[in-house]
Amino acid sequence: MLYLVRAVVAVFVLCLATGCNRPLPRITEAASSAPETSPADSGKGEIRITGLIQAVHSVKIVVPQIQGQFGNLTLTRLIPNGTSVKEGDLIATFDPATQLDAARDAQAKFDDLSHQVAQKLAENRANDEKRMVDLRQAEGDQTKAELELQKGPILSEIDRLQSESKAQGARTRVASLKESMAFRAKADIAALHILELQRDRQKITIQRVEDNLKKLEIHAPLAGMVVHELLPRAGTLGKAQEGDQIYRGYPLASIFDPSQMLVRCSLNEPDVMALLANSRVSVHLDAYPDLTLPAHFLSASPVASSGLGTPIKTFVTMFGLDKSDPHLLPDLSASVVLIVPPAPSSPRGTK
Repeated sequence: MLYLVRAVVAVFVLCLATGCNRPLPRITEAASSAPETSPADSGKGEIRITGLIQAVHSVKIVVPQIQGQFGNLTLTRLIPNGTSVKEGDLIATFDPATQLDAARDAQAKFDDLSHQVAQKLAENRANDEKRMVDLRQAEGDQTKAELELQKGPILSEIDRLQSESKAQGARTRVASLKESMAFRAKADIAALHILELQRDRQKITIQRVEDNLKKLEIHAPLAGMVVHELLPRAGTLGKAQEGDQIYRGYPLASIFDPSQMLVRCSLNEPDVMALLANSRVSVHLDAYPDLTLPAHFLSASPVASSGLGTPIKTFVTMFGLDKSDPHLLPDLSASVVLIVPPAPSSPRGTK
């Protein structure tokens, strides 16, 4: 009986050992036949960069600087937001009442000074003629006195002395008139020149007012789409409206060419090699998640820069959009996806 029990236990242990060890070779086989995989071999990787949409050709329209006028300017007309304009189209106008008053005053002063110049010129001519008459009369008196001196031998001593005194006085008067004529002519010319300078200065004032009137009408410097800028209005930010009083130098609107747009990004320094090796670039707008636009690399800054308090350096990178879309507007946030091709796999057993 004891031998029988031992035989049954031995057979049970042998069967148990055979059942546990039989699947092991299959698992090992499957493990050895499966290829080794890595994240780089699973497919292409991608790098996502955030940036802003910008226009290649754009210009900012600001409230004009008016010479001689301080304070705010009243907006009288503004083209609607989103309007497509051509070069030279009227964008905005401002109230010209102050400049029109200044133009009338300047023109009135200019006309008055022009009349004063003409009057002074006539006075100078009259004074020249009068001085010339006085000189000729003095020269005649001198000639007469010298003729009287020629009668000296037949005149008495008193008459001769009187004739010499008259001749000396006539010569002195002629010399004085000749000397004073030159100084008075210079004084008249100087007074006329002062009036002419005042007239020319007033003419410059008129030209300045005309230039200010032209500045009050803003025309489009390029063809594109108009986008209104935000201004401080009653303690908040809002778009300008007709009738608003806006301080000079404030941005009023922007004009951009929607046919040529780009994305401005800041690329981290470790991702530069991925940028050089990318084969495909796509742009996604945060405002329109379903919109995907193809793009291409344009340029990057040659030197990396970093912000204060961070060791990470970035490059300013530009990506040009390959096609335009009506949803594209400046300053829209976007993300650029760089598709990085997989690195070539090396054969087994090689380094």
